[in-house]
Formats: sequence, C-alpha cells, structure tokens
Amino acid sequence: MKKLMVLLVLCCFTLSYAQKPTLYLIGDSTMANKKDPEVNPEHGWGQMLPLLMTNAISIQNHAVNGRSSRSFLLEGRWDSIMKTLKKGDYVIIQFGHNDQKFKSKDRYTNPYTAYRYNLEKYVNDTRSKGAYPILMSSIVRRKFNEYDVLEDTHGAYPLITRMVAKEMDIPFVDMQWLTEQLETQYGTEKSKELHLHIPPNTNSYVPNGKKDNTHLSEKGATLVASLALQEIANQNLSLKKYIKPETLSHKILQ
Repeated sequence: MKKLMVLLVLCCFTLSYAQKPTLYLIGDSTMANKKDPEVNPEHGWGQMLPLLMTNAISIQNHAVNGRSSRSFLLEGRWDSIMKTLKKGDYVIIQFGHNDQKFKSKDRYTNPYTAYRYNLEKYVNDTRSKGAYPILMSSIVRRKFNEYDVLEDTHGAYPLITRMVAKEMDIPFVDMQWLTEQLETQYGTEKSKELHLHIPPNTNSYVPNGKKDNTHLSEKGATLVASLALQEIANQNLSLKKYIKPETLSHKILQ
C-alpha cells in the first residue's frame, strides 16, 4: 500500500509537470538573456520575467542578439521551438530592430512584405500547436533630439505588427508606445539610467565604458518587462494568472 501511494504521488507530480505551460520568447538582443548577469550591466527585458512571474509557468527565452524575423527562421531557431511547443503554451513575438538592417541580406525584411509574412507564419505555426501567440512592437531607442523630443527610429515595423495582430485577431502589446512613455517620463538625461551609459574605469565588466541607447540596464530591463506584463494584465489575457501580484501593484507610468 505504501509503495502504491508513492507511485500515485510520483504520477501526479509527473502529470502536473507535464501539463505545466511554457512561455517562449522569440526576438532580438533587447529581449535576450545576457551572459554573466551578476556582473554584466546589460540585460534583456525577457531575462527579467522569471523574477516577475510565478513558477507555475516555465519560461524559455529564445531571443538572440542580432536576429530579425528573417534570420531567426533561416537559422532554424523557430523549427527547434516547434518541436517542443505544445497546446496551452504561449509565444511572445517581438522583432523589428534588426529587420531594418538593409545592408544585411540575411536579416533585412521589407516591412510591407517579408516582415509581415514572417509574423503571420509565427502566428499560424503557434496556433497550429494549440498555443497562444502574442505580438509585440519593438521597444524604442533612446534618441532625443535637440528639443528634448524622443524621435522614432523604427519606421513602419511597429505599425505592420499592429496590423497583423488586428487582422489575425491575436493580442498585441504596443511596447513602442509603452517604452516611449517611459523614456519621456524619465527625460533626456535621467533616461540614461534605463540604458548603458557607463563612464570609463567605473565598471570592471566594461572597463572602457559604454554609451548604448538601444540596449537596457538591469533597471531598464526590469521596468520594460514590468510594463509588458502589466499591459498583458490590462488586456486580461490568460497569461495574466502567471504574473506575480506585486508586479502588477507597482505603477510605473504616471
């Protein structure tokens, strides 16, 4: 009888684990995990999600530096996800930064053609597995002009992402708008805290210093990840139940 009880417990545990949903992230360096997180000042916003969500969901961050919607497919990265993607899982899709690289034939996509069709493929493939796709526009770059106005650097890509989401009737999180508000709220100077503005000889990981207005500091990545999750909750998406209450209780944008 004792052995039977142990077997039943083990079976229940295995079944519970097998049914645990997975959140997959696909995108570029602004979302990706960075090596040496204890000392590296650069963080991707997807890297912060395990701290902001419960352990009732697994998180697999497949975002990689320098990838576009095209190169992510060409390198077989999406095929590897499709092999394990299952019913009830989630896929957050965020490209655009590197799709603009018109000098790179392996990365560039026309926003009105290849980029659009790549997004549609990701959505259709995700749905074919019974999983839930969520499209997100790119986060903004910190580019303030001489009048302290934040300038757009992404052109048509965020709009096309929105259009695909609308036409295919799937959730859309406008990270461009959310991060635009965040950068503007912080202002021209203070917004440097969200990115990588490191003077020389102040950080052993980057001894020569760094000025980077695209990628995020740990603070910036945490705030951006929180904004994404708060918007998911605002839209009352089913992914909401895996977000920690404290993540939702802290209002970021005023």
